[in-house]
Amino acid sequence: MGGPTAISLTEELIRKSLKENGVEIVGIDKTVKECTHEAINRLSKEGKEKGADVIIGVGGGKAVDTAKAVAWKMGALPAAMVPTQCATNADASALSVVYTEKHEFVEYLVYPKHPELVLVDTNIVGRCPAKFLVQGMGDALACKFEAEACKASNSPSFLGGLATDAGLALAHVCFENLMNYGLFAKRAMEIGAVTPAVEKIIESIKLLSGVGWEVNGLAAAHAIHNGLTILPGLRGEHGEIVAFGTIAQLVLENRLPEEIYSIVDWCIKVGLPTTLEELGLAGVKKENLMKAAEKACDPKDTMGNMPFSITPEMV
Repeated sequence: MGGPTAISLTEELIRKSLKENGVEIVGIDKTVKECTHEAINRLSKEGKEKGADVIIGVGGGKAVDTAKAVAWKMGALPAAMVPTQCATNADASALSVVYTEKHEFVEYLVYPKHPELVLVDTNIVGRCPAKFLVQGMGDALACKFEAEACKASNSPSFLGGLATDAGLALAHVCFENLMNYGLFAKRAMEIGAVTPAVEKIIESIKLLSGVGWEVNGLAAAHAIHNGLTILPGLRGEHGEIVAFGTIAQLVLENRLPEEIYSIVDWCIKVGLPTTLEELGLAGVKKENLMKAAEKACDPKDTMGNMPFSITPEMV
């Protein structure tokens, strides 16, 4: 299951591989546009009717999150994720982010197991439009700072454990790769070249930040993303909004100006938003921003993983 573009990129390869190995495809769905409860329920019902016993999710974050949810709802079936772009680090996680049809955040669904397979073919992922790489870098940018916050507050991750030195090391390597190779990777992808820098950044998004955020936890950056999704006129994909949320987290933490400005400068160079105007919110009213801040501070979200108490007014 996935969107039409993702399926078209991979269908021939997947069909050939499964046929050679005697695996029957009982159904293909090319309609996944958003990870909603409606889509999860509809596809779970269809999967049961067709007798599926493995779910393959093909595409971006919405497709793989939907596939994980469907596999779980159908009785914890094995799930294989085949990303076709690198806009998010959702593929390997034991979690789905559910939205409304209007892309307003609803909830996190957390599972007791991970996908059995995440197959990242850089000949496919590395040749997607460069804008997806930029979005993925925005998502991955938060990993180090949220991990440090969770470590400082001794907050549990979605998996229930505490941040480890191993998890923090992955987050720090991810951050170093973004700073050192991110711009080179974007420029290479703009001319269709899968260079070593592209490979490093895809690994940083899909593996280092994918594992890093899950074993350490999320904090203000993603909570602010979730809050902003309720605002009419919001423009931007998940990673772009998370990058803005990361800058907001750095300000909340009262980090040194030179550290904040170095991140802002990097975001500008690679093409990530650093202002409300760039997110389509130039004329947003203060009372609406406060509503977003209140949602960001929802006790069910991850703002509570920060090492000090944060109010909507601060946000």
